[in-house]
Amino acid sequence: MSKVALAQIESSTNKEENLRSAVSIIEQAGRRGAELITFPEFLMAFSPASQTPEELSKIAEAVDGRFISTLCEAASKNRVAVLATIYETSATPNRVFDTAVWLDAFGNVAMTYRKIHLYDAFGFKESDKFEPGRAISLPVISGEYRFGVMICYDLRFPEMARILALEGSNVLVVPAGWVQGDLKVDHWQTMIKARALENGCYIIAPGQTGNIYIGHSMIVDPLGRSLVDLDTEEGLEVVELNLALVQETREKLPLLKNRRAEVYARSPTAKLP
Repeated sequence: MSKVALAQIESSTNKEENLRSAVSIIEQAGRRGAELITFPEFLMAFSPASQTPEELSKIAEAVDGRFISTLCEAASKNRVAVLATIYETSATPNRVFDTAVWLDAFGNVAMTYRKIHLYDAFGFKESDKFEPGRAISLPVISGEYRFGVMICYDLRFPEMARILALEGSNVLVVPAGWVQGDLKVDHWQTMIKARALENGCYIIAPGQTGNIYIGHSMIVDPLGRSLVDLDTEEGLEVVELNLALVQETREKLPLLKNRRAEVYARSPTAKLP
């Protein structure tokens, strides 16, 4: 796998409409030679502030529900792996999981990740509607590629990106719905580049645009160079990744090797991975 597609979309509140759009985008990605298409957070639907937790729970589905099953068919038909996101049903009343689902090019569910860091910040409180995940998922293996998956607010926690890198990730995928606000575009762009530089890996960051979101879906290389920034328009961009650059960067800037884990373990305030 070397060609990856980055989708920047504006999800509506209509789940069926968004599903039809996602299938169309998968077909476009396949025609353009992409081997992976990455969608933003909240692909299933936009959840406005006025939507109650109970109303959101009613549109949520299990991973084996119709939404993902339809995308599995599209992935298989077009021979494109898909990183999608859903509101996943939870056993907790009026709460859902914010879940990323990795579909391989044969239409099989290869990985699920439930967002562990809920966006309770800047006046938002995702915990009013969402239940947090309880584990970091292992990277998805595809040939020599190791894809680690995070979701949106997870980007602000460098521990998570580092754990995924230590687990072997050479690409991190971060689907997001990054909310507008003062300096929020700067925060987004800075942290994407920082996570890439810290770990010597590619970052693929598909984002929502429109509604309350900033857009600016990005792909950044291991040296922190921006290969794609889709600004605020909906769009699809296909980029060829070069794993040799990951290896070269990690040899020249061996941050993972130069860690002092034995010193960190003696810290009186934290034990970092």
